[in-house]
Amino acid sequence: MRGDTMLDHYDFSNAVKNPFAEVLNENRTVTLDDDVMEYFLALSDEEKIPYQTLINLYLTDCIKNHRRLTMSWESK
Repeated sequence: MRGDTMLDHYDFSNAVKNPFAEVLNENRTVTLDDDVMEYFLALSDEEKIPYQTLINLYLTDCIKNHRRLTMSWESK
């Protein structure tokens, strides 16, 4: 058995490329405030969905619904 390769045991000649491979997510680093993390972590526990998935779903919903922030700053 020693020295055998995977090809000695499995035949990949008829393998099909993963059709979802091109739509896989890429890892990103995002800085979030503590209260934002606490919110999504709590929601994650309630919904039994990873918090990264919840954040991604929320942001995807913002894109689909063309949500825009209303921001204003008070001048001193």
